[in-house]
Amino acid sequence: MSGLLNNRRALIALAGFGSLALFFGALAFQYVGELLPCVMCLWQRWPHRIAIGLAVIGVAVPHAVIAWLGALSMLVNAGIALLHTGVERAWWEGPQVCGASAAQDVGSLSVEELFDTTSGPQIVLCNEAAWHFAGLSMASWNGLICLALAAIWVMAARVKA
Repeated sequence: MSGLLNNRRALIALAGFGSLALFFGALAFQYVGELLPCVMCLWQRWPHRIAIGLAVIGVAVPHAVIAWLGALSMLVNAGIALLHTGVERAWWEGPQVCGASAAQDVGSLSVEELFDTTSGPQIVLCNEAAWHFAGLSMASWNGLICLALAAIWVMAARVKA
């Protein structure tokens, strides 16, 4: 285990695999579990994509700056997840895009389309958590795991090369 903790390349790979697992997990919830993501859920996927790309680069060229950028991407993701958690728990209001685009889509529908339950746009509100485990939403779990991944990225950056 201590060999892993002193190997920047291995730590970067571990952090990258963590983001890859979370990203594919989100896709599985969406396509297998049929839980459509809201706008803020989609925002949380971008830092994972960035971290995966940084991990690919970092495994090939394991420089500390790449690891620091990976840590930053996970801290940004944890921030988005905290914002989303607050919206879900009604601690604060969500960004306007969480309801504005949905309202605009609904406003453009005819009366028949509004009452047609077989088709039409799927509206997913940011303030409604679609899934919970142990009292925490998917956004909350993502935030906590992102903090752990940020710690791994920081450990990778601090390894003496």
